[in-house]
Amino acid sequence: MSTVEPILLTPGPLTTSLRTRQAMMVDWGSWDERFNQLTASLCEQLLAILDGADTHHCVPLQGSGTFAVEAAIGTLVPRDGKVLVLINGAYGKRLAKICEVLGRAYNTFETAEDEPTTAADVDRLLQADSSITHVALIHCETSTGILNPLPEIADIIARHGKRLIIDAMSSFGALPIDARKIPFDALIAASGKCLEGVPGMGFVFANKTSLANAAGNAHSLAMDLFDQHSYLAKTGQWRFTPPTHVVAALHEALLQYTEEGGLPARHQRYADNCRVLLDEMAKLGLRSFLPAAIQAPIIVTFHAPKDPRYQFKAFYERVKAKGFILYPGKLTQVETFRVGCIGHVNQAEMKAAVAAVAEALREMEVLEF
Repeated sequence: MSTVEPILLTPGPLTTSLRTRQAMMVDWGSWDERFNQLTASLCEQLLAILDGADTHHCVPLQGSGTFAVEAAIGTLVPRDGKVLVLINGAYGKRLAKICEVLGRAYNTFETAEDEPTTAADVDRLLQADSSITHVALIHCETSTGILNPLPEIADIIARHGKRLIIDAMSSFGALPIDARKIPFDALIAASGKCLEGVPGMGFVFANKTSLANAAGNAHSLAMDLFDQHSYLAKTGQWRFTPPTHVVAALHEALLQYTEEGGLPARHQRYADNCRVLLDEMAKLGLRSFLPAAIQAPIIVTFHAPKDPRYQFKAFYERVKAKGFILYPGKLTQVETFRVGCIGHVNQAEMKAAVAAVAEALREMEVLEF
């Protein structure tokens, strides 16, 4: 891997392969049959990752992952519905904000940023409020890297006869989710995360029956997943100008995903990256924010050094100059920084990144060895 440009150890955008970048060197006609075939192949491959072809449609959408989250809430939650939003980080709070802006009734349940929501919590909350129609869960909360127990929570929601909306932005493609075993109305992800494409396209796996019954729910023409799917199914085309280069890059990234060995291999590489990162940072005395049991191998939050000479901006710039881009912390109570384990990187890059961190901290006189 070339280090002319810094390696992105972030939760997306992230470092992509040369093949993926080269796929964007071709211009596509958005109504051309070849591009329509590319879109159809893309959706088919995405559905196969979670074995969802029998139960769900894959609906692609222009924009970032947040666009797709808003589209899913706006399309699949009726205007008289009510959402229980489970929160233990910034992205749960953003989902609640989406409900507020869209005028959907909602309740929130918030735990500490290092405390997963439990199935018992959800069971109690659903028993207490029968007006709830949908539950929204962040599978892997990117603000810390915490993993919430999706299978157990999904089972409780199904027992109550409610519908589940999963923000799987930072988990889809790397952590196993089986649509045949986990009932959900919508699962939302994007191109620039664990599939190692480039940002610019979200997609929603929408339950076929729920989507068929969603006509008229949407607050927005552009974000109406019912209309987007209907037009795509009828014509093979996107309703409005698609992000053609992003689609082509993701299609190429998915070919590499399959060549690597699919989800098990992608998960293993990220898990190895995470293990090396944690082990090497521990040698520097840098502690992770989360215990191992609830740490997803996606992004790791570290406590910042307790030294007055440490300033994140200066630290960031020094590490960047050595070839790596880290991420600021997103916690409100504790000063932290984050290091991603995902993207077209391996254990060697992770070790080199920690060496860069050590050198930067020595230069700042925060570390003395």
